[in-house]
This record gives sequence, C-alpha cells and structure tokens, in this order.
Amino acid sequence: MQNTLQDYIPKLSVSKVLELLEHEHLVVKIKRERKTRHGDYKPLANGKHQITINSNLNPYRFLITLIHEVAHFEAFRTYGPTIKPHGLEWKRTFQHLILPFLNPEVFPNDLLPLLAKHFKNPKASSDTDAKLALALKQFDEPNNKTYIFEVPLGSHFKLYNGKVFKRGNKRVKRYECAEVKTGRLYLFNPNVEVELIN
Repeated sequence: MQNTLQDYIPKLSVSKVLELLEHEHLVVKIKRERKTRHGDYKPLANGKHQITINSNLNPYRFLITLIHEVAHFEAFRTYGPTIKPHGLEWKRTFQHLILPFLNPEVFPNDLLPLLAKHFKNPKASSDTDAKLALALKQFDEPNNKTYIFEVPLGSHFKLYNGKVFKRGNKRVKRYECAEVKTGRLYLFNPNVEVELIN
C-alpha cells in the first residue's frame, strides 16, 4: 500500500497516513474517476471495511478525501452504525484526524487558511466550500473546462453527461440554470466545471 499511496498524496504525509490505515479489517481501493463522488466508505458483509478513492484527484484533494473516508470508518467503529453519516461524531473525528496534516510540510501555505476555516465545521463534501474547492482545483491537471461562475449569463454549457443548460441568475451562492431540453431549473455551485458551448 505504501508504494501505491505515495504516488497519490503529498510525500510528507505518507507515514502518518499509513499509521491511520493500520487496521487489518480496512481495505483501501483506488478507482477510476467517478463523476458523482471523490471517494466513499462502506462496511462490508464479511466484517471488513472498504474505502475507495478516485485516482484522478490531485495530491491535496486525494489526502483530504482519504482522511474524510477514514473518519467515516473511525466514527463507525467508535459510535456504531446508527450515527448520521456526516453528523457531529463524524465531524469531530474528521477534525481530529486531519489536524496533524494541516501544516506547511503537507499543504501549500495559500491553502492552509482555507483549510483551517473549512475544518471548523467540515461539510459532507469539500466541493460545497466554493473557495476551498476553487483553491484545490489550481492543482488539478489542466483541462478545457470552464467554471459556472465564468459562464456568461444566458450562455449554454454542457455537463459531463451530455445535458445542455442555459445559465441564469446568481442566487445567494449558487447559479440558477435551466436544462435546455426540459426547461427544469437546477442550482449549481460556482465551482462546477462545465464545457462552454459557443
């Protein structure tokens, strides 16, 4: 596992991460990209526990996602199966587990204040924290995608699944967009990546 993990996470986080994963009943699998999630955790019928993480994540997002999923495992072990998936027990566990990694040896200095703010009350996904998500995306491989907030009002864009939308007005934080085919309205976070249609 060490040889595999060191290809995906910041170098100086490897030894601490391996300590967190030292459980005979915990299995970590690295998967191809899934559009709807960065990773997941589930207890298996055979008594083992499985964490999966997408292989296409940049090292910082991979590390955050891995610790997020380990927090699910630890919260399950400590508090049992009846807790809310992203409830108080998980949040406290996540905060406790991520703290040793929040330093300039692991994360770039410009990410640390955003991470500190995010982990005061971590959400179910770091993607819902628009500022943090945008800051993390600067470390992704370049692509030809545009963020929703960059799409001009009234312009059309396409999602990964081929659906076409027209960008509408910004509400408080999210953007109202109408699916062209059905006319149904959807709300998009500002940091969603889309393909602009000219």
